[in-house]
Amino acid sequence: MSVQSVERALDVLEALAEHGGEAGLSEIAAHTGLPYGTIHRLLQTLLARGYVRQEADRRYALGGGLVRLGGVAEGMVGVRAQPYLEKMVELSGETANLAVLEGDFIVYVAQASSPRRLRMFAEVGRRVLPHSTAVGKVLLAGRPPQEAVAVFERTGMPRRTPNTITEIDAMLAELAAVHERGYAMDLGEEELGVHCMAVPVRDGERVVAAMSVSGPAERIDALDRTELAEGLGKIALDFGREFGPHS
Repeated sequence: MSVQSVERALDVLEALAEHGGEAGLSEIAAHTGLPYGTIHRLLQTLLARGYVRQEADRRYALGGGLVRLGGVAEGMVGVRAQPYLEKMVELSGETANLAVLEGDFIVYVAQASSPRRLRMFAEVGRRVLPHSTAVGKVLLAGRPPQEAVAVFERTGMPRRTPNTITEIDAMLAELAAVHERGYAMDLGEEELGVHCMAVPVRDGERVVAAMSVSGPAERIDALDRTELAEGLGKIALDFGREFGPHS
């Protein structure tokens, strides 16, 4: 049995998250469909508990109280993801990662290393911009285009390598292709000589995380891309069923 006030408070927090962590009262109302008075009462409680803060311009933002909860939750998700990441390593021979979108940044929350001597390493906890990574493309391809544009306008799209996509229109076309085929590639866009394939982790219809394998370009390119995408997608689907709230 659901509790309406809890559901509504979570709706407000999710509305803030969907707007990059900060939104005005009208934006929250448009996103949730709740009356202004109800939103105001919920925000007062969330403010008192530190889960929301109010900025000088009277907009609302996600508060520091969520950091502690998020850190614990990410650790638990990372532990649960480990056997699935290890399956990805077995499938590809390369390092596998789990990443999530926090605000405007991609954060790596778990990893299983390749057994090969020459292997890729992304430190757990590392934060990167989404436009130059396969995991970032997967996570933004699962959002409405206007949300992706808002992220790129806030962060910019700095050129990490000569291969990095730095134009919004080109990236929107790339995200549409990712959404259509079900996986994303980073072809030396974050680091020259390193290629990566990422697939979405879904909670029902929502993309809530991304899983990837990365390695030296020549080794990734030698793998059958279709077979690899299908294998990774199945593993991510299995993990998503455990990851979701109805598991």
